[in-house]
Amino acid sequence: MTWTEAQSYCRANHTDLASVRNMEENQKIMELLPSRQDVWIGLFRDSWKWSDGSNSSFRYWITGEPNGPKENCAVADFSSSGKWVDVICDHRTAFICYSAPVSKKVVRVRLMKKSSSLDLNDPAVMEDILRQLKQKLKDKGANEDIKLSWRKQFDGNVFHKETKKNIT
Repeated sequence: MTWTEAQSYCRANHTDLASVRNMEENQKIMELLPSRQDVWIGLFRDSWKWSDGSNSSFRYWITGEPNGPKENCAVADFSSSGKWVDVICDHRTAFICYSAPVSKKVVRVRLMKKSSSLDLNDPAVMEDILRQLKQKLKDKGANEDIKLSWRKQFDGNVFHKETKKNIT
């Protein structure tokens, strides 16, 4: 895959292309590969930044690199030393992704309907509620990549009408 295709794949299925923050991480990546090969890492030329936004200053360039004015993406050359080379981003090679630990939290919500005709279990209504919740969380500083979903109950519904209990 090209660098952009690899980044898209990593972001859709993991977190991002691997960022290498020190020699130990570079070595770990090298050990993960079944055969010594070149792989895309998450470094690209915009004054050489990591695609996941991390700010590590660690660099492990082969002597003389980076050297190409149109070579804007980085490959870790694990076929030899594991040092990095700048190449054109349309070059096709293997890549390595990383996945950040995911934390899950279950939150119980209580909604009060203003309209008795509104079906809270309607997929369009549920999607709109999630969209609004996500926007509120972003407004309060939550990450862009936060994922919200509904948990269906045993009967297939998410929402249930609360019954009032009479205490005697």
